[in-house]
Amino acid sequence: MTSENAKTDGGLSTAAQGVLDEIDEKNVDFLRLQFTDILGTVKNVSVTADQAEKAFTEGIYFDGSSIDGFVRIQESDMRLVPDPSTFAVLPWRDKDDLSGGRSARLICDVYDTSTDAPFTGDPRGILKDAVERAGDLGYTVNAGPEPEFFLFAEDESGRATTDFSDTGGYFDLAPKDLASDVRRDIIYGLEDMGLDVEASHHEVAQSQHEIDFKYDDVLTTADNVATFRSVVRAIAAQHDLHATFMPKPIPRINGSGMHTHLSLFSEDGENAFHDDDDEFDLSDTAKSFLAGVLEHAPAVAAVANPTVNSYKRLVPGYEAPVYIAWSDVNRSALIRKPAARVPAASRIEARFPDPSCNPYLAFAALVHAGLDGIENDLDCPDPIRENIYEFGEEEREEYGIGTLPTNLGEAVDALEEDEVIMDALGPHTSEQFVKAKREEFSDYLVDVSQWELDRYLETF
Repeated sequence: MTSENAKTDGGLSTAAQGVLDEIDEKNVDFLRLQFTDILGTVKNVSVTADQAEKAFTEGIYFDGSSIDGFVRIQESDMRLVPDPSTFAVLPWRDKDDLSGGRSARLICDVYDTSTDAPFTGDPRGILKDAVERAGDLGYTVNAGPEPEFFLFAEDESGRATTDFSDTGGYFDLAPKDLASDVRRDIIYGLEDMGLDVEASHHEVAQSQHEIDFKYDDVLTTADNVATFRSVVRAIAAQHDLHATFMPKPIPRINGSGMHTHLSLFSEDGENAFHDDDDEFDLSDTAKSFLAGVLEHAPAVAAVANPTVNSYKRLVPGYEAPVYIAWSDVNRSALIRKPAARVPAASRIEARFPDPSCNPYLAFAALVHAGLDGIENDLDCPDPIRENIYEFGEEEREEYGIGTLPTNLGEAVDALEEDEVIMDALGPHTSEQFVKAKREEFSDYLVDVSQWELDRYLETF
């Protein structure tokens, strides 16, 4: 038994006891027990700090029927079991409280009380299953996302607008990048929450930003993405700004993506994606993994690009990848092989996910797709070094380059036809996810947009 999982005299794990000690040391009054629904929305149950020991030993019960896509009313009792490694004091809570009390966060796994087993519809548990599958093959999975977001002004009532908060462009500095101070405060907040921020900069579009945090194991990374979105929104609000991870909030400018770097490491700690003798420094394992992601990309898109709006970003001409190919020299392909200065840094970059996705489900889908490529020894196609955006349809057919779905409906069709990705989500989540996305797309189809009114109302 590891020291972290060793039990104290009171029956708590050493890690859990460490959290209780930290709660006392940091004067924490309230705990937010956090989890996500299948759509990636962060949910939480707040308890007083004196309930922390009970949370670790017994769990905290909640009504699962109140969470979309979880369970029906007749099977509603569920239990949250906090992961002590995710404890963090919230940097934006109660700083001006005269009592001095603070709030903290613990990310939880969801259990089904009827079976006292992990709930099969818990997105975090689904990613854990992907990690376990990789472990059975002798690998650990690392991931590093690059989430982008917009900072828009709020109106007098504090409601979100799409009014730009700055006029900056790619890598601009002040005075054009007026949000640099906001990014700085966000970075401080992220570091307070335990994230190791590597870089930040203004993105291509006005009011668009990117903050990258350190590569880590894929489960920790998914936890970090959920934390990242909460911190960015909370601190932006302190500056009277609204942070949105909507992929395409403004037409005809670049949208927000979440490029995701992936690699596998073997049990001896070596990067299983690296091969010095290969032209691209990629091992056969890496190429089969890459081939698996390409093979299942249309279905993965339903999970990694899960909204109607996602497909307004995935169009040619705005630096978003839509062509199912890979490259080592350009960014027009779905997957890029970044340059690596050291063997440990060899990886692939999936460029199509966007930050509206549920990170647990999106990463699980990517991992299962790649592992399917390894298990079936899929052949990796040759890289495309030309700019695919300049290809005509005949050239794309000649190279065998397919395209991602053009809308959410097509993506859900691809998902339902892909047994590997449906199995990755599990029967409960795949059914609920498809149902929710079918309803979303149907609702979109019957709506009438402002574009249609502007185009047709006075013409016909």
